[in-house]
Amino acid sequence: MVEQATIDKIKVRVQEQRDDILTFFREIVAIPSMESQIHEVGERVEAEMKKLGFDEVFWDKMGNVVGRIGDGDKILLYDSHIDTVGIGDPDEWEWDPFQGKVEDGVFFARGACDEKNSTPGMIYGLALAKELGLLEGITAYYFGNMEEWNDGSAPHAFVQTEGIKPDFVVIGEPTKMQVYRGQKGRVEFGITAKGKSAHAASNYLGDNAIYKLLPIIERIKDLEPELGDHDYLGHGRITVTDMHVKTPSINAVPDEATIYVDRRVTLGETPEGELARLQEIVGDRSDITVEILMYEVPSYTGFVFPLEKIYPAWLLEEEHPLVQAGVAAGKAAYGAMGTGKWDFSTNGIYWAGKAGIPSIGFGPGDEIHAHTVLDQVKLDDVVSATEWYALLPAMLP
Repeated sequence: MVEQATIDKIKVRVQEQRDDILTFFREIVAIPSMESQIHEVGERVEAEMKKLGFDEVFWDKMGNVVGRIGDGDKILLYDSHIDTVGIGDPDEWEWDPFQGKVEDGVFFARGACDEKNSTPGMIYGLALAKELGLLEGITAYYFGNMEEWNDGSAPHAFVQTEGIKPDFVVIGEPTKMQVYRGQKGRVEFGITAKGKSAHAASNYLGDNAIYKLLPIIERIKDLEPELGDHDYLGHGRITVTDMHVKTPSINAVPDEATIYVDRRVTLGETPEGELARLQEIVGDRSDITVEILMYEVPSYTGFVFPLEKIYPAWLLEEEHPLVQAGVAAGKAAYGAMGTGKWDFSTNGIYWAGKAGIPSIGFGPGDEIHAHTVLDQVKLDDVVSATEWYALLPAMLP
């Protein structure tokens, strides 16, 4: 355990650095990083890590920025995605989405909640941990990555291409300043119907691919009561999210149509089982196919890392040593600490779901504000989160 004198010193040092932490935060939010274009904001993050004395700062092959501090055998990684979704309709914003506004101690801006808010605390916290001798036996990494483009692919590529596999991971997605320990996963499917084109004036000569999908869409709409359930992570979900149609013109019968299905899976559900479920709905026919989608979009560096769009659910038990370490850090910093789970998806689908690495989440903000024009975070939480990030290494099992 960490002595009270050290905890008190952390609190003092964090308050001494408050202006620097918040200036850094406002500056990275002001740099647009939509559609995984993170190089410019990554350069600003790189400069801050160098200023704070990280032992090494580098860029991985995908284009994520990485800082290393400490040189112990135990590897701890702090994961924060530094890209954001777009701003949508600019007219829906009542303030500049990147400069933002502060009202009653709350900062409103794109990325304020999801997820540039955890980056300052992670970086300053690790530097403070080293300064106070709390990194003994630990090598810690800050991993500033692109996650909005395809969650889980950045850490997967990092481990595979850089050969660095952490023992413990902290995910900086918003957790309302609690320790989160799991989430549902998802699988993305495409269902494609083939038809026959004809002029719309002679539609009886064609075979409309859209119409073939309508009964399948209707069946999917009513499917949720049959899906899996978990007493903590909750019930599975399924949604038809998009449709693409191929047609010679808008005056022709379409000869191909694809619907896209987002299937939120809970523990106990498998990609193979859900593929079989959809295939059963489609039936044994040659004109309609069901497939798990692939992700093959190049990063801004041109790096391609093909993956099936499978994102497993994961959960650590309340008693797991890493969860308890996170709770202990919270109690030391704030006097109490609760636990919870995300409703949305995070890079934990790789760290814990695929690689089996013990992972927890901790970050300022509430996920209900993510991707909205009310994207927001309490500035006090951005600063005080630094205390938790500084203390956690000393609590690790």
